Amino acid sequence: MGGPSENPELWAFLESLHLGETLSGTITAIERFGVFVALDDGPNHPVFPGVGFISIPELSWRRFEAASDVVQVGQRVSCEFLQLDTWNLEARLSLRATQPDPFQAFADRNAVGQKLRGHVTKLVPFGVFVQVANGIEGLIHLQELTWTPLKAPSDVVQVGDEVTVVVTQIDRELRRLVLSRRQASPDHL
Repeated sequence: MGGPSENPELWAFLESLHLGETLSGTITAIERFGVFVALDDGPNHPVFPGVGFISIPELSWRRFEAASDVVQVGQRVSCEFLQLDTWNLEARLSLRATQPDPFQAFADRNAVGQKLRGHVTKLVPFGVFVQVANGIEGLIHLQELTWTPLKAPSDVVQVGDEVTVVVTQIDRELRRLVLSRRQASPDHL
């Protein structure tokens, strides 16, 4: 990318940024590895369509299939400045950092041992994912689906099924929720 002598205006801008600062701009391009942002107060980038860059995980707290489910080209955004990428001469940004984390709000309201209703969203070989609140999914491990051993989750549930579950673990740091279906109705599963 070249040193400060080649892009003095860009270097000066990037070095003036502070961790946690909010930067505004416009989405200029959506790639499979992330999203480029043309920053309002920043110079143009010599190579990329914007000086700002948001990696896929930093787009949203919620699970999504594609970046275009979260943002559109031409959209105005306010992002938090995470770090200076000196290799690509870009400002690494986070869109989700400017929004409340729904998982922490969920953890504030719910506790281990609590019963919840949810819908099965995904079957995996080791269990099933269940959405128990807007933007909140938990995992039921295969052995926690029923009291009798199973070969596959599809033996007892399908995507879209409504299930009653018990919260067995809430990990705020990893933002992970572990659930049990068998503990929710120990008599007859």
